Amino acid sequence: FHRGLFASHYTETHYQNNGCVLTAAHNSTKNCYYQGEVQAHPNSDVTLSACSGLRGFIALENKSLVIEPAPGKDPDVHFIYRAEELRLTPGDCGHGFNMSSVAPDNDLKSPFRHKRDAQKTTKYVELIIVADNREFQKQGSDVEKVKQRLAEIANYVDKFYRALNIRVALVGLEVWSDHDKCPVTQDPFATLHEFLDWRKVKLLPQKPHDNAQLISGVYFQGTTIGMAPIMSMCTAEQSGGIVMDHSENPLGAAVTLAHELGHNFGMNHDTPERGCGCRMTVDRGGCIMTPSTGYPFPTVFSTCSKKDLAASLEKGVGMCLDNMPEVKVLYGGQKCGNGYVEEGEECDCGEPEECLNPCCNATTCTLKGDAVCAHGQCCDDCQLKPAGTMCRESGNSCDLPEFCTGADPHCPANVYLHDGHACHAVEGYCYNGICQTHEQQCITLWGPGAKPAPGICFERVNSAGDPYGNCGKDSKGSFAKCDARDAKCGKIQCQGGANRPVIGTNAVSIETNIPLQEGGRILCRGTHVYLGDDMPDPGLVLAGTKCGDGRVCLNRQCQNISVFGVHKCSGKCNGRGVCNNKKNCHCEAHWAPPFCEGAGFGGSIDSGPTRLAGTVMCHNSFLGCCPSLLSAEPLLPPHKFHSHSLRRLPLYQPLHISQPMPVSLSVGQPTLPPLPTRHRLPPAERAASALSPPAVPPFLSLPRQPASYQLDKPSPPQKPLPADPLGRSARLGHGASALGLHVPGRGPLPVPIPTVPKPPPAIPFPSRSVRTSSFNVEFMWIYHFTASLTRLFKSRHHV
Repeated sequence: FHRGLFASHYTETHYQNNGCVLTAAHNSTKNCYYQGEVQAHPNSDVTLSACSGLRGFIALENKSLVIEPAPGKDPDVHFIYRAEELRLTPGDCGHGFNMSSVAPDNDLKSPFRHKRDAQKTTKYVELIIVADNREFQKQGSDVEKVKQRLAEIANYVDKFYRALNIRVALVGLEVWSDHDKCPVTQDPFATLHEFLDWRKVKLLPQKPHDNAQLISGVYFQGTTIGMAPIMSMCTAEQSGGIVMDHSENPLGAAVTLAHELGHNFGMNHDTPERGCGCRMTVDRGGCIMTPSTGYPFPTVFSTCSKKDLAASLEKGVGMCLDNMPEVKVLYGGQKCGNGYVEEGEECDCGEPEECLNPCCNATTCTLKGDAVCAHGQCCDDCQLKPAGTMCRESGNSCDLPEFCTGADPHCPANVYLHDGHACHAVEGYCYNGICQTHEQQCITLWGPGAKPAPGICFERVNSAGDPYGNCGKDSKGSFAKCDARDAKCGKIQCQGGANRPVIGTNAVSIETNIPLQEGGRILCRGTHVYLGDDMPDPGLVLAGTKCGDGRVCLNRQCQNISVFGVHKCSGKCNGRGVCNNKKNCHCEAHWAPPFCEGAGFGGSIDSGPTRLAGTVMCHNSFLGCCPSLLSAEPLLPPHKFHSHSLRRLPLYQPLHISQPMPVSLSVGQPTLPPLPTRHRLPPAERAASALSPPAVPPFLSLPRQPASYQLDKPSPPQKPLPADPLGRSARLGHGASALGLHVPGRGPLPVPIPTVPKPPPAIPFPSRSVRTSSFNVEFMWIYHFTASLTRLFKSRHHV
């Protein structure tokens, strides 16, 4: 069974004739979808549906077969024939834009079974497929028949993408059984934009997902059978596409959907000049990203597609794809060996003959021996990694790192900076996890050495309202003139770089010379690319690009950054953190989420703590010693594990990250060396030595240090926090000095310390009999030590 096809929060929606919405949970339809291989043929692939007879695709080493029910009333009669005999309607993708050529890769492996080496970590696409009213009618106005067809399409698509280490899981199907919810016409360009607008306004708020595709029964104009914007995965505005259901066999639409999803990922067409390597010969269908699809159908991706995908992910495309969809409750009950950890299972490493996991018993799906975990980036040698261990580095200046929590073997879902945060030395603003700048777009179009042209180029060229200078198209399809304030949101103008655009063979260079009043001329360089009416002109400035101080391009207009609400969101972080895309504070290393008010371990409630719990910071000139307490306690509140079971975790309540251990001092405190050997006593002797602690006053607060007093600050996270858009240095006033994290290009960002917060309230400690007494003794020692440290600081600095 392919139980991973449906996420546990999967729903099915259709409509009654009166417009009433009917939404059912996942158990309304049985799971009858399969993926696997032919017995005794290790280099084979099988994708089947057994919902209403057998239908599917079988790939052997030297031939590909298709099986489907025979027309008629006998459900036991089936046709099986070679794939090249399946006649599909030839068609083209409406996308005509191709990036620069890629050198051929001659390292061709087995054409069927290939390891998932395309990416280091698996990406998960939570997909919604929508069928329009014409598709509903084509399937005999049978809602169940339409749903089965859509699920079968998704099953194929998931199979295609598994070779790229990408899994496609359905989170919803919707059938427009009464009427279309947005205009669907024969004009594919208009239909695409209408569907994407409907998705953003209606579908996305109701049903969170990563990508949505429309399966249409309408025959589009010309030879176009699908369209999708490129490099748009995870964006609210453009993560989706449209697919014409052009074949009687659902495999045809599946290939087209996989193709358009590829464009969303940043894959371009496999054109001859790119020299792409394809595992399938042309007579067996070639590769999925070929510009035109006929018969037989392609089922694999080329080397060019893999390189395009890697480049896109490196740029930040696909920020939302790191979280594994919850798959605990699936169709048909449990099945050990499908690779998904379902409810009641402790692990699942696949079938026994393919399982290589030393921590998991493949037969029983239980953990072996003393193993605590078997899967996940926070699981090492069958044990949980300590809280604060980085499990995912930030991918770019708008991304945030994630850290193990100490309670979950899986790395937290990827989070990134809230839209509108300054990035790239304040030359740009973050948008959908990417730092958009004019300079980067010029380099993309013209190669290294390119840079934005002066502002007069944007104003003069984009005021024309023609194909070479515009602010996009208006509602009538005509080129729109740019107002002066919006000029930097129209066609991008550059200088320098290569002699011609490097984005593809169909890109045209547009050079404009503008005379200056004081004499001389300025050369402005733009581009025009024929796209086949599929996607926005890549020569246009991208949404989210900075167009002025505190302003960004949105909908071809230069708008105030306040539209993102980043200032309001960051205001709750008390100047000690930044706001992430979940609208939560990502705190600096010594402050506690959720609002960075008290001392803590940094990070956010979404990304885990940025440093290990129990790391003690002490003054290196006082006593010369300090115990190191590395706690194994998890640092996040208990939560519902969605993809694993931890049967051997100790029975205690985890520490809340908002209530850090009191042994961690506030920001700016220096670090003391580890406790000398003479203080590492056995538990009994340690308890005896603690009976007579030094008499010191209670520990209330730590003094502020004068600006001239230099302290050694503990190492910050490996990736520095980005600039705070609120400009907290300005709030400190002229001449104020404070410690902060370094941001390249801007100097240190000060951390305002108007008053040092009181230590957080004491928290209950784990009730483990083996270590309780020694732990409390160590804590009492630290308590009296820090109090003595306070008195020392007061006497030295007269605070």
